[in-house]
Amino acid sequence: MTAISASTGQVAFIPKDASSYFYELFECQQAVTNGYSGIQFAVQGPAGGSLAIELQTTGSCRNYNGSYKRSYRIVGDLIGQRQTVILPFEGFDNDPNYDAVVGLVWSTFSQNGVQWSVGNITLVCGSGRGPQTTTAATVPTVSTVLSTTSTLSPVVTSQLATCSNLLIDDWESQSRLTFLGYNAMVQASRHDGTMSSVIVSGRRVALNPRDADSYLYSQFGCINAANVYGGISFRIKAARDTSFAVTMACAQICGGTNVQTVTLTTAQLEWTFDGTERLYSFPFSAFAGLDDTRLAMIYLSNFNAAAVLGPMSFYCGLTPTEYSFPAASPALPPVTWFTTAAPAPTQALVIDDFASSGTNALGEWHGADEGGMTLMFANKAMTLRTNDSDLAWYTQLTNRCTDLRSYAGGYLHIAYSGSNKFSVALQQHNAQCDSELRPYPETWDSLEAARYGTATDLYMPLNHFNINLTRAIGFALKGFYTPEPTTLTKLEIIPSLPPNWTLPPKLASGNLVFACTRPNSFAFAIDDGNPQYAQRVMEILQQADIPVTFFAVGLPLLDTSNGLADMYKQMAARGHQLALHSHTHPKMEGLPDTAAIDWEYGNDIGAMRQFFSGSDSAVSKFFRPPFGTEGARMRQRLAAVLRDEEPYIVQWSVDVEDWIWAESDTPERQLDAFRRDVARGGNLVVMHYLYNSTVELLPEFIRLAKATGKRLMRVDQCMEDPNAPPL
Repeated sequence: MTAISASTGQVAFIPKDASSYFYELFECQQAVTNGYSGIQFAVQGPAGGSLAIELQTTGSCRNYNGSYKRSYRIVGDLIGQRQTVILPFEGFDNDPNYDAVVGLVWSTFSQNGVQWSVGNITLVCGSGRGPQTTTAATVPTVSTVLSTTSTLSPVVTSQLATCSNLLIDDWESQSRLTFLGYNAMVQASRHDGTMSSVIVSGRRVALNPRDADSYLYSQFGCINAANVYGGISFRIKAARDTSFAVTMACAQICGGTNVQTVTLTTAQLEWTFDGTERLYSFPFSAFAGLDDTRLAMIYLSNFNAAAVLGPMSFYCGLTPTEYSFPAASPALPPVTWFTTAAPAPTQALVIDDFASSGTNALGEWHGADEGGMTLMFANKAMTLRTNDSDLAWYTQLTNRCTDLRSYAGGYLHIAYSGSNKFSVALQQHNAQCDSELRPYPETWDSLEAARYGTATDLYMPLNHFNINLTRAIGFALKGFYTPEPTTLTKLEIIPSLPPNWTLPPKLASGNLVFACTRPNSFAFAIDDGNPQYAQRVMEILQQADIPVTFFAVGLPLLDTSNGLADMYKQMAARGHQLALHSHTHPKMEGLPDTAAIDWEYGNDIGAMRQFFSGSDSAVSKFFRPPFGTEGARMRQRLAAVLRDEEPYIVQWSVDVEDWIWAESDTPERQLDAFRRDVARGGNLVVMHYLYNSTVELLPEFIRLAKATGKRLMRVDQCMEDPNAPPL
């Protein structure tokens, strides 16, 4: 190496040439006997890079004499950011003895002269699900930090750290915690609905207990902390006289179902609160009888008031320290889309002056989605407010199609005050200009309001909206990512900009699609569901002999207990398409900033590349936004992260409405919804395998689709993507 140093849980190094390597030696591990099934580590390297992992094994731990056999695997398609890699044992060549593992080597780096890093090296095995009480629990993924007992000393530029804090939860994602129920260790973390609210923001979690029975737990697997970690530390902000209980659980046997618990109150821990945020900690030794060689869980309960927690980690040694986050990787630059100039319109077109609550200045309808957006009209102004990024306000040009080509060289001007944290969309009708047919609208393009103006005026070139201007319907304000209000006083198309006005470039925003474009095609696009139904879905698809597209959430793939990764590998091997569906399933446009959006994309892509390297799914340009929530920021960042001007944002024109009917008294209504949308021309399905009723109706959905005479295929095939496999 030309340089090597260690800090914050990782060792960073710069390979000098093809012979460069980094290694870890440790006490011989009987991995199979002890229930381990693979190796996990964090790695960061150049985007698209690869490296080799060498597993060193010997004949027997009992008779280990220092000699070993080498076995290898290649890890490729790195995402350019810190990511977690899990390598099952069965993937190594040369028939290694997994019951006598003595070392690991990272080598054969695809690029020299650039920085790489490796850290958090663990052994892992399968897991169960989370506990309902502190007296009995199913203990999930077992992992133990490997001690480094190498007798060789590599040259370093700074002293090597012997330990770094092990992160339990960084409160990085609201949906990871409250929708999927995972912590940063990909272990169960839940409150089971006992809290009034659990809000994640800024790497903090605000717990608002409903009553004394409210709780939050976070599982570790079966961590051996002895002689490595001395306790747990995390920041807490709570009002004076706040109290709660802290329970630590340890497994009687790793992989078993029984745990032993020890509980201390905040008073017993001598924690006092005064409304300010401070670092709090406890040593494992404070919990009498706690076995720190098999730590399973922390359980917080008996709250008498709200509390805000910061990142939680195991601290090294006997001195409590706080988890230190690695420096964030720089954001990938946006992808610019080149536009074509057009003549300026001869006159302005006032679309909305907000003089009426029912119609705009053209006499056409304007209004909002139901269920969470409030509108207030007064003095030729409209104030709107919403806390749901999935809702929109519309003002129509017509109820059929309007040709805006004569305005193509003009500018949409919006006079406003208040928040500009929203998107502006120009909607395109279907080819028949018939709102009874599906899809309606056919598509739209969204621009980020904050990029196009000041605190009082927005100016957006019409040619920045990448749609067919001959079939315009109207404009929509959507993708609000703050509850702060916006007040509008005018919406118009004007011929020219104010003097000295500078426009930003148009950023690539992908293809928003609701229907297949290939003639006579039909596609089932199936979102993630319940792993217990996955095998049945595979059987149905094999019997029907059709290819489909699966949109996979990234984080559950890292949970080795649910079998999803293996199921999707089988699906890919059978010719099905695997595509992106975010890492934790949030409303993407509702995330607070582009860093949070990039985190979702980067981790989702990293998980897919980790498990499906070498297949087209590893670099999929097809993304289905969770809940269908779309906006300019999430579209622009998808193009930026994929480095692709035209990724696909895949919506649907056939909705089985499983989210309404699957668990109702009339689950057959899913068939009615399917027939309705197909009869209206829909050919791109959204459904999930969350519910048994939906899965058992899948054969009938397929039969009805085949009865249309259309050919069933994958989404990339039905969208005529040139990289899709041939029909």
